[in-house]
Amino acid sequence: MKPAFTIPVPILIVDDLPENLIALEAVLRRDGLEFIKASSGTEALEILLKTEVALALLDVQMPEMDGFELAETMRGSERTRRIPIIFLTAGVTDRSRRFRGYEAGAVDFLEKPLEADILRSKVAVFSELYVQRRQIAVQRDNLKTFAEENLRLLKDSRDNAQALKEADVRKDEFLATLAHELRNPLAPIRNGLQILRMSPEGPRAEAVRGMMDRQLTHLVRLIDDLLDVSRVSRGRIDLRKERMRLQDAVQAAIETSKPLIDANTHSFTLDMPDTALWVEGDLTRLAQVISNLLNNAAKYTSEGGDIHLNVKAHDGQVDIEVIDNGLGIEADMLPRVFDLFAQADRHLDRSQGGLGIGLALVSKLVEMHGGTSRAFSDGSGTGSTFTVSLPLVDEAGGAIGKPLQKASKTAHPLNVLIVDDNVDSAQTSLWMLDLIGHKATVAHEGAKALEIARDLLPDVILLDIGMPGMDGYEVCRALRQMPETQHKVLIAQTGWGQESDRQKAFAAGFDHHITKPVSLDLLTQLLADIAEPKASPTHTAQAGEPTHG
Repeated sequence: MKPAFTIPVPILIVDDLPENLIALEAVLRRDGLEFIKASSGTEALEILLKTEVALALLDVQMPEMDGFELAETMRGSERTRRIPIIFLTAGVTDRSRRFRGYEAGAVDFLEKPLEADILRSKVAVFSELYVQRRQIAVQRDNLKTFAEENLRLLKDSRDNAQALKEADVRKDEFLATLAHELRNPLAPIRNGLQILRMSPEGPRAEAVRGMMDRQLTHLVRLIDDLLDVSRVSRGRIDLRKERMRLQDAVQAAIETSKPLIDANTHSFTLDMPDTALWVEGDLTRLAQVISNLLNNAAKYTSEGGDIHLNVKAHDGQVDIEVIDNGLGIEADMLPRVFDLFAQADRHLDRSQGGLGIGLALVSKLVEMHGGTSRAFSDGSGTGSTFTVSLPLVDEAGGAIGKPLQKASKTAHPLNVLIVDDNVDSAQTSLWMLDLIGHKATVAHEGAKALEIARDLLPDVILLDIGMPGMDGYEVCRALRQMPETQHKVLIAQTGWGQESDRQKAFAAGFDHHITKPVSLDLLTQLLADIAEPKASPTHTAQAGEPTHG
């Protein structure tokens, strides 16, 4: 079950037909959402003068003031111009009318009769973004209050007061930057959806799905950072390392940065070997490193410039070079180029939509991967070269060029009990298990799960945490008390993924903790690892042992 939003999320619904207003509210009803209904454009404007909303759902055909006119009026007001708008239309909207709608601030058009799942998913996205913006605003206010109070207390110490003020500014800039970078993966994801909509089984479909999966992974990780601002601002970034092909990180970075490169009409070339270059790293973070370097080159190179990305292996390491013919770096700036916000202060006139975590984050993440970062330039106007060097995996860490072993989908089938009150989530989990050769049974609430587990004696129980009545922790503890199930493998499958959530799960008696959305590859490998002892008994995980994340 998806957790309710942490703050109320107001949604404005405008339709001149009362039955449509009632139907829309019924379809979208979810804990944390507040629906404000208006039967005309005029009434909607009166509401917007007094109330902040996360999203406006506007019917196009309304008497007196139609949806387009209402949207244009909203666009003309500073208070309402940034509210995302989804138009609901009963007929096919021609190109000119769609263009008018997008000009007025629309983010999408949905045709009636509406597909409930699509509408709910779109509303959920904008609701999450609204919550993030509010949390950022609260955090920023708290930081400012903290800074102002300390400045007042330390007014006799000018140096300390100045240092505190600078720290506060940097925190604000960091928060603003993270919010900006959340938007970067959305462009390739949206483009991929359009491609699949036009050609769902076309020759590019598989590649597009893979690209969208990588970008969604990147987006989820960035949101994780934003939700735990205090951890990130103190530099407590946890890497999720695995043996990986560096080429995958390079391709993910290009997908993220290519829209900015293309927007500036830069010429982009890639020189990268086809032979797999294996490193021990965090795919999302390494893609972020390379993307930051590409974005930096694109921002500080004049339109029509040249950007080269070269990947070269030598002497047990791999060098990633980003070369541009842009503004260059003056000699006195080179030693400080990886300092936080150093370049942003120097080239504010070249800023494109935010200061960026930029080169400071590149340096930190590369260092955490055991690598080095360096910059070179002959001076202003001569372009720049940024080089990141990472150690290649040697024989001790896995033979270079040997692909990661994926579990066979039919080896040692398991009986799995899925416990999840969300019907769609349970059903898709059942389909995934069927695809990889396991037998699954579903229960939608805790008490029923205990009955089925006692009779079925499954090998593995895949258990959601957030369920009404008897939650996942209670079910887990009850299963550990039952003689029939006390030694079964229990996996927590949940949307809560912080380290404290993992530790709470292990304390309750879970063997493993996986975070939604769960990838098919991860689930395949985890179940294969669990099934292996059945063929060759070597180890049985103890209840609560944190063997997997």
